[in-house]
Amino acid sequence: MSFEWMIARRYLRSKYKPPVLRLVTFLSIAGVAAGVSTLVIALAMNTGSSLAIRNRLLGVTAHVNIKPNGTQGIRDYRQLMTRLAPTPGVESITPAVYNQVLLSAGNQTEGVVLKGIDPQLEKRWDSALDHLVTGNDDFKLDSDGIPAILVGNILADNLKVEAGDYVTVLSPQGSLTPFGLLPRSRRFRISGIYSSGFYDYDANWAFITLHDAQELAGIGDVVSLLEIRVSNLDDAGKIAAVLAREAGPGYHTSTWMEENQALFRAMSLEKLVTAIFIGLITFVAGLNVLVVLAMTVTDKAHDIAVLMALGARRIQVRNIFVLQGLLVGIAGTAIGLAVGYSLSWIANRWKLVPLNPEIYSIPYVPFHSSGWDAIWITAAALGICIAATIYPARAAAGTLPVEILRAE
Repeated sequence: MSFEWMIARRYLRSKYKPPVLRLVTFLSIAGVAAGVSTLVIALAMNTGSSLAIRNRLLGVTAHVNIKPNGTQGIRDYRQLMTRLAPTPGVESITPAVYNQVLLSAGNQTEGVVLKGIDPQLEKRWDSALDHLVTGNDDFKLDSDGIPAILVGNILADNLKVEAGDYVTVLSPQGSLTPFGLLPRSRRFRISGIYSSGFYDYDANWAFITLHDAQELAGIGDVVSLLEIRVSNLDDAGKIAAVLAREAGPGYHTSTWMEENQALFRAMSLEKLVTAIFIGLITFVAGLNVLVVLAMTVTDKAHDIAVLMALGARRIQVRNIFVLQGLLVGIAGTAIGLAVGYSLSWIANRWKLVPLNPEIYSIPYVPFHSSGWDAIWITAAALGICIAATIYPARAAAGTLPVEILRAE
């Protein structure tokens, strides 16, 4: 152990320093620990919420969408799917038809997004169809030839319906009659009720077969777009560019990042602002370290003079107080990391922070602690503590032994 480390530890653990100095030292360590633990918990909460929303969102939406430039839909979608399937990184391609419709049951009516799907293809990739609350997702016609529809659990609660009940779908894309354009309506049987965990989809989406959606919209064998899942989400932009070239000039692509750009930008900004403002707690704790060292320099002025008279160099005296501040930072950071990661694990394990899913899309706050966060939080906390030692360490190194020991 070096001379500087030994003296720094003795000054920090001394039983004979004034009670006020011991209290301020304890508060400095507690301040650093509080700042670090709060930052760990806040970042774990932000990261967990972002990942939960992203995963739930991508469970029911495509990674890349291929859309026609016009409004007529895609007529040769089967040939286009065959042409795009060999593209590297593409896992699946599914056709879809989207309609904005009114769904009514009894005296209840809700506006919903009605999605026409190929059930066999969609079941492999859409998590909503994997989380049925009641009923089934076979989309079979009933004994009267009435087609099936799959609705979200929140939508079912709003309409006060259950699996096996019947609803009426009213499409604004109507039929031309001698009395003008009349909206199309069709009766459906609720074959199943799903719960994706994402409020917007559970409250506002319903699924029917591709054929039924085409008939309801009166568009023939045409789809609105092609939905593509890729093997690596981070490569979605590159794969989208390749798909756009393969599809030709009549089509354009959009990725999951572009479709939800505003949402993910808001979450990134929220994480940055949280880190900055909560990081100020650690900054204030650094000021406490400065106070501790300044008081220690004053209290140990005689000891410093003796050390320098015995041959201690000024750089060694300076290092003593730098190391003392570093020890305070290390102790506070270690305690803060332990407390922060422990509380994050407990809060995530037992779902201690519930949320209103109508507002936040998820029922509770998930906490996801990252090892990278621990690295940069530790570096920032120790950097602040070391920076706080500069002034008192220089003051200690500038001590004049003659002036202090003159009266001895």
